[in-house]
Amino acid sequence: MGDRILLVEDDDPLGSQIVGHLRGAGFEPLWWREGRMLVAGELPDVSLVVLDLMLPGTYGLDMLKALRTFSEVPVLILSARNDTLDKVRSLKLGADDYMTKPFWPEELVERVRARLRRPTLQKDTLQKEQAVVEVGPLRIDLQAHAVQVQGRPVELTRVEFELLAALARRPQEAVTRQWLVEHVLDPEREGTERTLDVHVSRLRRKLGPVKCVETVWGVGYRLVPGEDA
Repeated sequence: MGDRILLVEDDDPLGSQIVGHLRGAGFEPLWWREGRMLVAGELPDVSLVVLDLMLPGTYGLDMLKALRTFSEVPVLILSARNDTLDKVRSLKLGADDYMTKPFWPEELVERVRARLRRPTLQKDTLQKEQAVVEVGPLRIDLQAHAVQVQGRPVELTRVEFELLAALARRPQEAVTRQWLVEHVLDPEREGTERTLDVHVSRLRRKLGPVKCVETVWGVGYRLVPGEDA
């Protein structure tokens, strides 16, 4: 079997259908039928989590929030609510993708594949690049996926790191929002440039008072040495 995928879904018919499609695509699905408040050491060894929001036990977003305190495993949210606020909140809490029910299971499988492909493709590319980029107080180790600001380690989600790395490869140059959407976000992702802006806002907050990610109005973003807020 291929990558192990954790599905958290309380709807038996839908869960069975998703499990069948994941297994048919070569993945190894693990199915939980209720939410659990996870702590470090309790998450199974999985490559990706498919997480429903409306769950018995622990609400999906509460589960996501707890998960992000100790793990950066990619998370794909499932929800029957097509509400922009839910999508934005999910992304702010660290989700990597968001799908609205009803959906075709084949699309879910392709999103899982797209999410899992990105780290491998980037690893091959990074072997040919400069390993560490330093811009002002910001230090980015592209191979180790480690970030420091003024010597302080900063924990980023996978998407946040990919966004910062994309800007770091062209320091002090403006990178268009459209390019970042196409090359950093999954091509199937809902939200496009609005989703990108959410990730940028969350990244800035984690980088703290040093303003390194600068908005270039009408164009996109660029990475600069920064200054204290």
